[in-house]
Amino acid sequence: MKTGHLFLQFDKKLPLILILIFHLINLRGQSVLEVGAGRTYADPQSASRAARPGDTILIYPGTYRGTFWIENLKGTATAWISIRGTDRDRVIFSGGSESLHISDGEYLRISQLTITGQSGNGMNIDDAGTLETPAKHIVLSNLVFRDMAASGNNDMLKLSGLDSFEIWDCSFTNGSAGGSGIDMVGCHAGIIRNCSFVNQGSNCIQAKGGSSGLHISMNLFRNGGQRSLNLGGSTGAAFFRPAGANYEAKDILVTANIFEGSLAPIAFVGCRNVRVINNTIIRPERWVARILQESPDTSFYQSCAYNSFINNLVVVDSRLSTDVNIGPNTLPSSFTFANNLWFHENNASYRPSLPVTESGSITGRNPGFVNDGGVAYGINGSSPAYRKGRVTGLTYQDYLGRTYASTPSMGAMEYALAGGTKTEAVAKDFILFPNPVTDHISVRSRQYPVYAELLSLNGEHIRSVVLKTADESWSVSDLPSGVYLIRFRAEYLNHTEKILIWRE
Repeated sequence: MKTGHLFLQFDKKLPLILILIFHLINLRGQSVLEVGAGRTYADPQSASRAARPGDTILIYPGTYRGTFWIENLKGTATAWISIRGTDRDRVIFSGGSESLHISDGEYLRISQLTITGQSGNGMNIDDAGTLETPAKHIVLSNLVFRDMAASGNNDMLKLSGLDSFEIWDCSFTNGSAGGSGIDMVGCHAGIIRNCSFVNQGSNCIQAKGGSSGLHISMNLFRNGGQRSLNLGGSTGAAFFRPAGANYEAKDILVTANIFEGSLAPIAFVGCRNVRVINNTIIRPERWVARILQESPDTSFYQSCAYNSFINNLVVVDSRLSTDVNIGPNTLPSSFTFANNLWFHENNASYRPSLPVTESGSITGRNPGFVNDGGVAYGINGSSPAYRKGRVTGLTYQDYLGRTYASTPSMGAMEYALAGGTKTEAVAKDFILFPNPVTDHISVRSRQYPVYAELLSLNGEHIRSVVLKTADESWSVSDLPSGVYLIRFRAEYLNHTEKILIWRE
């Protein structure tokens, strides 16, 4: 009788024991691996060898000298691995050839670090030269890159063979004279937003070698070097991703950025379907834009063609040489210029010289800039740019994260209506990444839970999900490539934007 009673008691507790065991197993997937003086690991490289999906490599204040090689570090769609500093300004990777060199990584978040004084590249993320298996699903946020100790073709952030990524809230200051802030070779399905680029050398952002599916949005470019954005370039055939690609870059969207200075803010170089829309360009030093072909074999490589420059607000001064510099082996007549405002501070009769006839342009009128949220290039209802843009059918936000009006204004800043509602700044409350997406959607929100609904462009419901934390993601791997709508709702917020599901 006693034995039976004891057996009955154990039997009742068995499910609880199993739950505790599974809970302990699950905790192993969420370990914190501490890096720093007196911690378990001396550097992030040694910690990465012990990291498993769900873990955080937490780096304490100190000065770390690389290069720290991190290879095959892979989280999963539901258990990302984080490499994070405890204090961005005191976790400093200084000197050496590189800070971190990450090869064949997947599902990684890297944040809260300062990278300075490297003689090679500030940070390198690549596919280890295996072109058919890219690195993928990597998010970089709140990183400081500054003061390169190099003057050649050295980049603050070098990306080669990276798919499905996002870079946001990062700063890039004082780059190498011959290098880039961010250099991308064969990178796809990525977003670069809310970053600043100051005093760069060759360029701020370069996308070449078969790069595609990128959105560059809401960034500040100040003194961006030779070409603030080099949209394309010149790449050796062996380095194209995908192999055999006959374009340097394609399908790139550039929206709501502010450009101050640089020889040429925009360079279209051997690229196709690159759309530069709703940006503000202030006092370029020589050209507003360039149309170039640096891969001369146009029997194989597509010539630079079918790109657009729409809804931009351009202010120039006496330093301007030519509005648009056009090189050989290009098709400038295929470009679209529409609904741009052009103002010359020193020449009231100025009219831009463009390769095609522009529709909807405004010339000779001062945009009437006002301070808006601390930004000097805002407009109000009296500006000639106010609601004079072309309706593009695309969904994106202005420099401060506000949704453009149904008929948008020109430039990076939409008019901030007096008494505006909270929904005007909703893009700061919901950040969707990556976009374009291949397999999984992640959402960063100021409120949880978030109800997310995926719709067709016709508004037909496809599926929905409730995301309870920032660590959850949403699989769309079974859906065909195409453009969809995604609607977010939280307690006091709601927002809808377009998302591109993209696969090569």
